[in-house]
Amino acid sequence: MARSPVAEPRGGWVGRALDVFTFDPSRLDLAREFKARPFGRHSPDLQYLLNLMRSRETEGRYVLVMTRPHAQWTLARLTQNNLGPPVMTNVTFDSLEAAEWEVFKRRWEALAGRPLEIE
Repeated sequence: MARSPVAEPRGGWVGRALDVFTFDPSRLDLAREFKARPFGRHSPDLQYLLNLMRSRETEGRYVLVMTRPHAQWTLARLTQNNLGPPVMTNVTFDSLEAAEWEVFKRRWEALAGRPLEIE
């Protein structure tokens, strides 16, 4: 059985070169791959998904802010047009891997319209 594509323009490929891309939320293998190895080289499908997550509108996008050098990261959200400092949350992490996983899950939910089905 062939895997569904990571992303496909809404309405299909024909005549849709500039259409908005979506992704297939059933591709949980990509989330598992990211969780197992958040840094370094990724499969082409995962890299495409990460590029999609990172290139969406900036307002409200989740980011990480290092609040203690190489020891603590705080979840934050970007402002409109990224013109001001990120809006900090009360969610902090002592592990960069755990912080990146949380951002991945939140960006997944923003793209899929529903939470990621794995922890």
